[in-house]
Amino acid sequence: MKVLLVEDYEPLAESLGKGLRESGYAVDVSRDGEEGLWYAETNDYDAIILDIMLPGIDGLAILRRLREAGRNTPVLLLTARTAVEDRVEGLDTGADDYLTKPFALQELLSRIRALVRRCYNRRSPNIEVGDLRINTVRRSVERAGRAVSLTPREYALLEYLASRPGEVVSRTEIWEHIYEFRSEATSNVVDVYISFLRKKIDSNSDKPLIHTRRGQGYVLEERP
Repeated sequence: MKVLLVEDYEPLAESLGKGLRESGYAVDVSRDGEEGLWYAETNDYDAIILDIMLPGIDGLAILRRLREAGRNTPVLLLTARTAVEDRVEGLDTGADDYLTKPFALQELLSRIRALVRRCYNRRSPNIEVGDLRINTVRRSVERAGRAVSLTPREYALLEYLASRPGEVVSRTEIWEHIYEFRSEATSNVVDVYISFLRKKIDSNSDKPLIHTRRGQGYVLEERP
């Protein structure tokens, strides 16, 4: 999953970016309001973490412009303000959640997971496709009761496909959601990781779950 972090305080931006990446997210980081708005308007994200006090354009103005443009990406606001009126203003502007500084990284990660579930209309942290079980909190995977060990990139790819079961997902969409904007990887690398996943997910089963739609992309679904 891919997250945009817009935070101007460099030590906090670096620590949050590191924590998110270690938790398996692809993260684009901006420390300026205007650049953050450009990122948000140019790329598709599963969630946006947005500080309110920013140089250039403040977080509420960014949020307002995104909502007016019809962008419904879940947004978590960060702020040092504690007044109820400030929280109400942020939520009324279109924020999905609100976190007051200082906060624990684990709470931030929990809230981001909840926003991502909401983005894909999921209530539970567990995803099931046929006999495939994914726990998005523990980042664990089982197929027919057998634990499957995945690398962080393989897991990110599987979770993204599993979040859209039965849908054709293009290579470009996959690349945009599991790699950061400045990554040098190309969409062709997706085919390599699909191959890795197939060996780990489908090789021991007579019912493959990962299917290729030639010229279009990939589908994760159980078929008769």
